[in-house]
Amino acid sequence: MKKLLILSGKGGTGKTTTAAAFIDFSEAEAFADCDVDAPNLHLLAGMKEKPQKTDYYGSEKASIDDKKCSSCGVCYQNCRFQGIIRTGGKYSVDPFACEGCGVCMYTCPAGAVTMEEDVAGELALYQEERLFSTAKLKMGRGNSGKLVTEVKKQLEQGEYGEFTIIDGSPGIGCPVIASISGVDMVLIVAEPSLSGISDMMRIIKTAGIFQIRTAVCINKYDTCIENTEEIKNLCQREDIPFVGCIPYDNKVSDAINEGHSIAKINCPARDALYQVYEKMKVYF
Repeated sequence: MKKLLILSGKGGTGKTTTAAAFIDFSEAEAFADCDVDAPNLHLLAGMKEKPQKTDYYGSEKASIDDKKCSSCGVCYQNCRFQGIIRTGGKYSVDPFACEGCGVCMYTCPAGAVTMEEDVAGELALYQEERLFSTAKLKMGRGNSGKLVTEVKKQLEQGEYGEFTIIDGSPGIGCPVIASISGVDMVLIVAEPSLSGISDMMRIIKTAGIFQIRTAVCINKYDTCIENTEEIKNLCQREDIPFVGCIPYDNKVSDAINEGHSIAKINCPARDALYQVYEKMKVYF
């Protein structure tokens, strides 16, 4: 199964809009949303059935047994992450601040602290008609890279065509690195701004470390022609395939607000994005 990963380097460039359109253009039978901090591909992919949900356990969190706690405050004094809350003479754990290091457990003279598995998020799998894997990480939890890996593992269930589209996370952190691992190609949706160019270069370098082929398109290219030309020249210098420009189009927002991809409407952005899709097919 060939895997195309769509990345951006930052939020708001049109990565998910592009992924949703590609799913419709290709009639993909398998796809995934690896943006586990803020998954939203399901809103545009037309998933109507209820998914199968599974708890995702991340790192352990401390728990204090009130019956055993002698209120000595040793855990409070030794926690480097301010994960212990003192209320009057009682102590409890702040699950958002606890890093699961276990220092409180090892230093508690009364044995009142234990480390327990923490439900850090939830995996969701749709597989009635098409296979769609996604997940949502709880606020303040870590292990986002591991959760992305689990999202991708769910794509291995059954035979759903030969082409998979993966909507990645913004940035270059753990979830992006986990998304890149094992894919066949990365399409970067760039933004014609100085920060957009910088973010694009970071993704190119990250994908290069994994020796993954990379292509670039520019969304809202006409908002800054000068930077658009800079991105084109940069791709030429770095020998990176440049596959097209998508204009700014108010109808894109209308389509998203109505809950479907721009592949279902007639507009200049849709036509330009379809040309990008056609060029990307050459690499598969």
